[in-house]
Amino acid sequence: MSNFFSKAEVTSSGRPVLLRNEVECHLLSAVDLEPEDHRHFSLLKSGLLILTTHRLIWLPSLSASTPTSASAIPLAAISHIFSSKKSLKSVFHSPRIRFQVLVSSDGRVFDPGSESGSSSGSGSRSVVVTAVIRGKGDCDGFLVKFWDSWRARAWEATETSDSGSASASGSGAATGTGGGLYSSDGSVRMVGVAGILRKEQEMWESTDKSLQDAFQDLNALMSKAKEMVMLAEKMRQKLLSGTSSQTSGTNDEDMGSKEEMQDWLLSVGIISPVTKESAGALYHQQLSRQLADFVRIPLERAGGMINLIDAYCLFNRARGTELISPDDMLQACSLWEKFDVPVMLRKFDSGVMVIQNKSHSDEEVFARIKSLVTKPEALLTGISPTDAAMTLGIAPAMAKEHLLTAEIKGLLCRDISPDGFRFYINLFPEIDPCNMYFVKNYGICSTWIKAVSTTG
Repeated sequence: MSNFFSKAEVTSSGRPVLLRNEVECHLLSAVDLEPEDHRHFSLLKSGLLILTTHRLIWLPSLSASTPTSASAIPLAAISHIFSSKKSLKSVFHSPRIRFQVLVSSDGRVFDPGSESGSSSGSGSRSVVVTAVIRGKGDCDGFLVKFWDSWRARAWEATETSDSGSASASGSGAATGTGGGLYSSDGSVRMVGVAGILRKEQEMWESTDKSLQDAFQDLNALMSKAKEMVMLAEKMRQKLLSGTSSQTSGTNDEDMGSKEEMQDWLLSVGIISPVTKESAGALYHQQLSRQLADFVRIPLERAGGMINLIDAYCLFNRARGTELISPDDMLQACSLWEKFDVPVMLRKFDSGVMVIQNKSHSDEEVFARIKSLVTKPEALLTGISPTDAAMTLGIAPAMAKEHLLTAEIKGLLCRDISPDGFRFYINLFPEIDPCNMYFVKNYGICSTWIKAVSTTG
């Protein structure tokens, strides 16, 4: 069988890699994609179907027995969507969505954006594809969004036309509201019960107009915010391409400023955040995967570990108006145990919760703490969480958790004073219980005695 569908790229957490200006619209679980010609085209069984403004993306389920790659159907290749017919037979089988797809001369879905699609014209023939929804989901809602996305033809629209249509729709909605009940010359007088009713109606109409204007401003702000996110993503891609093409003689300071600019642009926002409206019952699952992709760069900047509260603030800032609750954040992080993602949720003994890379090693952190605490000054005065934070390059609260963990492992000893916590190297493992007064000429205990005698 030939590979009928186009390939789709996915992230390390299993989320689809979206195209520029592409936004997710709806999701359905346990969906089969069946071309009508089974003999020549392969079938896709029981996967996640994601509708975007540009494509239909099919992702294989985690429990699939045979490995299958992610596939996609460009909406530009769809020539017709069949209306769903309600019949007695449809009550007893799974819901189905049928649509007609253009096929190129090489037997694949026609993709106008690819080289093969542009060379093969507008598709030599068409094939009917059936999406069989075997899971629980809003099939009717998906079909409505499918129609809307296909008719909108967002893949053809430019950023200029998008902003122009947004401003035009805003001005049209604003001019569509009617005026008050009275003319400008004030010829109608308000007297008696009729006057009171008219005044009440005018007040309600004025309030309604104010609300419409306010929501128009909010919609304009949201559309501008999306445009700024898209602009930031484009600038980041240009910086990345510029960095890769630079020669080896680039100044380190310039390179550092460009990397900082890339990180800043990346934190501006997420173009297509997962929402309850688009994901439905799969909301927390898809939110968990998107969060795993998002925290990758903040974890690199924070040394492999970041406080859960800090990650929550960064993630909500990137989502813009689509904010999530702390419970949703915690539930999304707890689902990482079921997915093959490179990050994990960790809870310290003190109750502090952090997000860390699975490759993060506590032993490496303990080695850096040990080298800090065995310095001559630290042997006398100990170290504070602030000292450890400066060495490890993390927040003092996170450094304190590492010091407490090192204490539990027997590496450090803790002293509590009015000035706060001070941590010292643990000398007890080097003391012989049978001869407590015997001092070795080597080891940390000997180094500590030399430091004390030198200062004394």
